[in-house]
Amino acid sequence: MELTVLTIAFAALLVLGVPVAFSIGLASVATVWYAGLPTAVVFQKMVGGMQIFSFLAIPFFVFAGELMLYGGIAQRIVRFANSLIGHVRGGLGMSNVVGCTLFGGVAGSPVADVSAMGSVMIPLMKKEGYDADYAVNVTTHAALVGALMPTSHNLIIFTLATTGIASVSVLSLILAGLIPALILTLCNLAAAYYVAIKRGYPIRGAFPGWSEVLAAFIAALPGLLIVVIILAGILSGVFTATESAATAVLWALIVTVFVYRSLSWHDFIKACAKACRTTGVVLLLIGISSAFGYFMALYEVPQKTGELMTSVSSSPWVIFLMINVLLFVLGTFLDMAATILICTPIFLPIAMQFGMSPVQFGIVMLINCALGLNTPPVGTTQFIGCAIGEVSVGTVMRSIWPFYGALLVCLMLVTYVPSFSMWLPELFNPTVVAK
Repeated sequence: MELTVLTIAFAALLVLGVPVAFSIGLASVATVWYAGLPTAVVFQKMVGGMQIFSFLAIPFFVFAGELMLYGGIAQRIVRFANSLIGHVRGGLGMSNVVGCTLFGGVAGSPVADVSAMGSVMIPLMKKEGYDADYAVNVTTHAALVGALMPTSHNLIIFTLATTGIASVSVLSLILAGLIPALILTLCNLAAAYYVAIKRGYPIRGAFPGWSEVLAAFIAALPGLLIVVIILAGILSGVFTATESAATAVLWALIVTVFVYRSLSWHDFIKACAKACRTTGVVLLLIGISSAFGYFMALYEVPQKTGELMTSVSSSPWVIFLMINVLLFVLGTFLDMAATILICTPIFLPIAMQFGMSPVQFGIVMLINCALGLNTPPVGTTQFIGCAIGEVSVGTVMRSIWPFYGALLVCLMLVTYVPSFSMWLPELFNPTVVAK
């Protein structure tokens, strides 16, 4: 009965429009009252869930992304991407995909990616004769690659959500996300090119020459180096994942203040304020989800869910498909961090039971959450893109299917072909891959 109270209270609060963090917290308090437990249990679990040293990586990665957002990195990346691929049919859309992927690697946030690249590319694409819905779909889907990049704070959140279930290192997740990020980029390029051909977008301009490509690359290189620094530093043992986040902030300041000289004091204050607000929301959600997770473990939610799913089928292929469908459905109603924190304790034990590595499951989880960011009613990236493009969500949804198809192809490959996500972690250090 306590589990029923927890579930119904949480679902009812979400339907009423209560923010996710407060829905989780109030549902936990209602369960405590019904079970006759001390209310202090909720607050003890909240405080304990936030008092982890590794959490320091989250505000640092968020702050680094905001500095990159306000520091003029996006314009240089756009120039490089456009010089490289802008001359083919639908070239501006494909340049958008490449640019969003590169900036996603720098910022590590799909929302920041859409805000930065969308504000540059969507108006430019509309000016060049591209339809608004195409410009928005290309931008919002390409930005999702940022969730898999080394600078993504969602990787940190997932490793912490696995506490008590499996030991997953940040390094293993960073390495596991690189090939899926490349696959997703290629799928997005294919979708952008397919729609451009179908709509008959013309070829605009000629190849500017390799000298222009090289000049644009050199201009964008200082910002792009952050990914190399993080990977090289962690793999070589120079610093930990938490220290790499602090290094990312330092490098972002050096690039935007001393190299590009594009970060004003006003923009620096805005970046600080935005990072503080985002960090506060994420940490509050993590703390409250710790209490929620305690009750799910206490009332054996993962075990009961596993029993229900195995009663339908004992085939790993079917079980993994069911997990993906459930994650997609939940991701349309919950924000990315909330989906990771709530669903990982439920579905990770089931995935492990049927032979999926926790590291592979982490990438599957992140892709599903990214798909949710572009799906109403809680499609954050889609709402931002539509606002920039001045087009309705309904119009965008009518032409979204090729881009959804690109995401689903990547998701199925990562789900059913483990080597796509597991090859690099096993290559560099087999011991980092938890079983």
